[in-house]
Amino acid sequence: MTDRLFEGGESGPGAEGGADAPLAVRMRPRSLSDLAGQEHLLAEGSALRTAIESGEPHSMVLYGPPGTGKTTIARIVATAADGAFEEQSAVNAGRAEVRAVLGRAEERRRAGRRTVFFLDEIHRFNKAQQDALLPAVEDGLVTLIGATTENPFFEVNSALLSRSQIYELRPLGDDDVEALLRRALTDPERGLDPPPAVDDEALAMLADRAGGDARAALGALERAAATVGPEGRITLAVAEDALQRKAVQYDKSGDKHYDYISAWIKSTRASDVDASLYYLAAMLEGGEDPRFIARRMVIFASEDIGNADPQALVVATSVGAAVDRVGLPECRLNLAQGAVYLSLAPKSNASYAGLLAAERHVREHGAGQPPAALRSAAYPGAKELGRGIGYEYPHDAPGGLTDQRALPESVGETRFYEPTGRGFEAELAERLERIRRVRGAPEDA
Repeated sequence: MTDRLFEGGESGPGAEGGADAPLAVRMRPRSLSDLAGQEHLLAEGSALRTAIESGEPHSMVLYGPPGTGKTTIARIVATAADGAFEEQSAVNAGRAEVRAVLGRAEERRRAGRRTVFFLDEIHRFNKAQQDALLPAVEDGLVTLIGATTENPFFEVNSALLSRSQIYELRPLGDDDVEALLRRALTDPERGLDPPPAVDDEALAMLADRAGGDARAALGALERAAATVGPEGRITLAVAEDALQRKAVQYDKSGDKHYDYISAWIKSTRASDVDASLYYLAAMLEGGEDPRFIARRMVIFASEDIGNADPQALVVATSVGAAVDRVGLPECRLNLAQGAVYLSLAPKSNASYAGLLAAERHVREHGAGQPPAALRSAAYPGAKELGRGIGYEYPHDAPGGLTDQRALPESVGETRFYEPTGRGFEAELAERLERIRRVRGAPEDA
């Protein structure tokens, strides 16, 4: 009976391919104990682990970068549930293929067997195609496991999401990927046979440069092994060739981490857009966390551009949001756009310099009391203390300006903000001159 159920091209949940299958397919974990990473989803007592161990799966959407175990988890779920495993890719499947899957699922249900339907790249199904799955999911005809590299809250229908649990998979750590590579060298049943000798630095480079994608790392190892043959040795140079990229000497927690971000900041500050892009590329190729770079862009937008181009902060924060939403590798494009904008924007550190001057004054002289008219009058007895009395509401004054003093008396006529006159700050300089003239303060105080 089981054999007949898979005559349409479906595979059993444990199918791993024969000896000719790619190494990444042969080494696909068969159980939770073999699975690398994703501890945040599979910890003892977690919803996903409990569903697997109890053999009672629920519909879910697995969201994460390539090579992080989405297909593997789907197969483990089906195996644990003793269910038939139907696999389709939304790139190729249409309504006819889905109807065929659901038809076979109906036959199995009559025979008392469940169906786990794994739909890869579910985000590529349009609304009508996704809606067609709803009845089958609602009445339990299939346990749907959708996989996507895109944020499901933007790409999957809310009706389908409401009937599914969303699990976000994270990129594998370098140690996890290296452990998988070493397993492929030592597993006599599914690994490389015979295994070549491999330099430790070559393995470390493959793990680091795979970007958390186990499939990419195993594919590169397999190509490297084919290059050197069973008697050869995989060196760093061979691994570089197999991965089709040079090993960037970059320490994400050491000197180079700080040197390259420093070089990026200083190049961008100098408006050298080519150098800015170069150091950005070096950091990304070295495996730097893109969120770290995005945070530096947000800081840079205020520290080095400020009000010379207020839009720079909007761009930088948008880059940060895009990095969180998109992730690697596509977020490289967002970072590049941000680097170019920040490089070519007019520069001003006047806001930052003004803050430093104000902080220095407070440290040296203490924080002076605000004038009584500016202090809070929002509590009983405040007026008896003179709080808020005499406050002049600027919106009621001509031009929205009054000459009422706002700084503490102890500060005198000290000024902290002095615009540079570059970019939009030139307009601010003109406005500041008018404001200070209305307020009766010396323009060069």
